[in-house]
Formats: sequence, C-alpha cells, structure tokens
Amino acid sequence: MQEMVNRCGWAGPEQIYLDYHDTDWGVPEYDSRALWEKLILDGFQAGLSWITILKKRENFRSAFAGFDPNTIAEWGVQDVQRLLGDPGIIRHRGKIEAAISNARVWQQIEAREGFDSYLWKYTGGAPLQNRFERQADVPTQTPLSQQISKDLKAEGFKFCGPTIVYAFMEAVGMVNDHLVSCHRHQPVAQMGR
Repeated sequence: MQEMVNRCGWAGPEQIYLDYHDTDWGVPEYDSRALWEKLILDGFQAGLSWITILKKRENFRSAFAGFDPNTIAEWGVQDVQRLLGDPGIIRHRGKIEAAISNARVWQQIEAREGFDSYLWKYTGGAPLQNRFERQADVPTQTPLSQQISKDLKAEGFKFCGPTIVYAFMEAVGMVNDHLVSCHRHQPVAQMGR
C-alpha cells in the first residue's frame, strides 16, 4: 500500500511532477550555471504550464548544449534556426534569442561577481523561510521579485518579469514556499548556507 504524504497543492498528479516537487523544487541552488539554466527554463515557461517545460527539460538540455552559457553566448542566426526546427523544445523565436543574449549577460555578471553571488545577495545568501498554510496564500510575485526582475532587465536580461523571477526564486530555493503541511517544508527549511 502506498504511503500518503502531504504535498503542496500544485504537485501532481503525474509522477514527473511529484518527483520534481519531492527532490528538486525549493532545494537551494548555489551553482551559477544551474541557476542560469533554471532562469532560462522559467522564461520559456511564460504563458505555459511548468509540466510542459518539465516534460521537455531533457530535450532542452540537449538542444542547448547542457545549458552551458559560455557555449550558448557564441551562438548566432544559424543556431536560432536550428532550435526553431527542434520539435523537442518550445519553438518561440523571442525566447530562443533571449536565451542566447541572456548567456552573454550571464558571462558579464559571472566575470564581475559570480551569477550565484549576484542572485543570492538579495536574500543575504540564505533562503527566505515562508510559512504559508494554503496554496492560495502563496504570491505570484513580491516586491523582492519585482526588484530582482528590474535589476536583471537593467543588466540586459530578457524574459525575466517579476512573476517569472518569483517562480524561479521558489524553484532554486531562494524562498521556501513549500506549505507548512507539506512533507518537504521542514527538510528544505534546514537546507541552505
């Protein structure tokens, strides 16, 4: 008999979604490249459901050279055309071109201070701990996500509005938005620097 566990309301019912919730979502990420990958994937999600991106994530990783921003920063028109022809990913010209230009911005931030340091400075280097009891209480954006979005856009990033940034912050554990009743809330709360 399968054990019943409490999860956040958005998680499920598909196994890929449950696995993502239970192992990945909300876990603090401090790797610059991995942070960039998740921000780019959240940008591709704009206007779509996360399950769509999740199911295509491995296709994205293959098409985008393992999300190596140093490689992607060198791409041009031919690469955009190649990606537009790839049925395994979201074929949106604006999002593809943004990923390439965002790789160049990532390089600048990475060289200047580290992309991880740049992002985590907003939370003092540690996850913000929320204690939401209902999914309806979880915001879609906050003043902090609005500020990060504004700052990223000033750096040159695209497809990084405040709602995308907040979803990103949740995904990479900058905020712990697992509901207090969720079996992952407390373990995630104990993670981070």
